[in-house]
Amino acid sequence: MEYEQMKTPEFPKNGLKVVLTVALGFIFLIVMWKSSVTIKAGEGGVLFKTFGNGIELDNVYGEGFHIMAPWNKMITYEVRQQEAMEKMAVLSSNGLEISVEVSTWYQPLYNKLPQLHQEKGQDYLNRVVRPSIRSATRSVIGRYTPEEIYSSKRDVIQSEIYEETKKILDKQFIQMNEVLVRDITLPATIKTAIESKLKQEQESLEYEFKLQKAQKEAEKVMIEAKGKAEANRILNASLTQNILQEKGIEATLELAKSPNSKVVVVGGKDGLPLILGNN
Repeated sequence: MEYEQMKTPEFPKNGLKVVLTVALGFIFLIVMWKSSVTIKAGEGGVLFKTFGNGIELDNVYGEGFHIMAPWNKMITYEVRQQEAMEKMAVLSSNGLEISVEVSTWYQPLYNKLPQLHQEKGQDYLNRVVRPSIRSATRSVIGRYTPEEIYSSKRDVIQSEIYEETKKILDKQFIQMNEVLVRDITLPATIKTAIESKLKQEQESLEYEFKLQKAQKEAEKVMIEAKGKAEANRILNASLTQNILQEKGIEATLELAKSPNSKVVVVGGKDGLPLILGNN
């Protein structure tokens, strides 16, 4: 029985070339994947050069597709306006504890993203923004009494917290857009006392207003009475006997022209005519 000799299959002549091509293609894909980055809308990029000087301080990468060396790293930041909410307990000028809720609108300065990343890092919200808000809020609230905070100083307090916070963050590569005081809560007993005091003040103002109104009305009546008295005095001083007789004669002549039946008697009281009608 004859056995056929087993032959080792020959490797294709171009097989090595195919393997190398596939390997190189695979390596190329990996390199491209590591070398490319897409920065999304509303973001900015900071490049870290592993074999260079670290953070590239003079360049910020905008939205879109970017190619870089595979050993470098792109760090992205959201550059749109963001909101931070803070609720804290602070002390008023007389040492009473007040609960305050503050909302802050902020965003990193786009052209300063490399400096922000180098000095503060991606967690700059907790490292810089929140501590600044807390510090400014405590400082401002500590200038006012609960009565001032509750009644008329809320807008002023909001503006002062904004100015204080902005002053801090301007040096930290962060732009402060707005501060909103959303809620101020006083202790229940203090709130009740303030409301009662305000109510009494309002009633006192209303009573004072009524008194002033009554006084002005009285002054008005007195002025009118004085005016009438002065007018009567002037009129009495000007009404002589001759003038009265002349006015009476003029009235008699006017009545004589009337078609109504009447009797005119000359030589009445004080020399004035008497007019007798049918009635």
